Amino acid sequence: MSLLRLKALYQTVILEHAQAPHHFGTVPDAQTVTLHNPTCGDEINVQMVIQDHQIKQIAFTGSGCTISQASASIMTDVLAGQPVAVAQQRIANFSTLITGDTLTADEQHALGDAAVLATVAEFPTRIKCATLAWHAADQLLTMGDDADGRTK
Repeated sequence: MSLLRLKALYQTVILEHAQAPHHFGTVPDAQTVTLHNPTCGDEINVQMVIQDHQIKQIAFTGSGCTISQASASIMTDVLAGQPVAVAQQRIANFSTLITGDTLTADEQHALGDAAVLATVAEFPTRIKCATLAWHAADQLLTMGDDADGRTK
């Protein structure tokens, strides 16, 4: 794919997710992690319900730049319905991608729209914007399941 087409795809995907974010809102009886990026003021609240080691529900709220909001929207699409172990691997793969390292074609495919955020690696000051929601999701996933299936 040409660089020009890649940049056009990046802009389209980012704007679509920022203007009409997926899974934006709250989830009843969910655990929440709120993270703030003091550099730019972005704030993200990620909510999840995890049962039987699987993400049953995921949503986010917050405010911030276009990249932050779009990345949160994309993240919810990538992680929704996934087993915890798969979700954790996808978060790790996203972290690898966003810092400019390469992934296999299968790993990129599993990230869906998140793969277009690889271009953020060219702008190191924006990496925190793109990874904020992913870090919040990772914190929720590492909390684990308790005996009744709800996240601790």
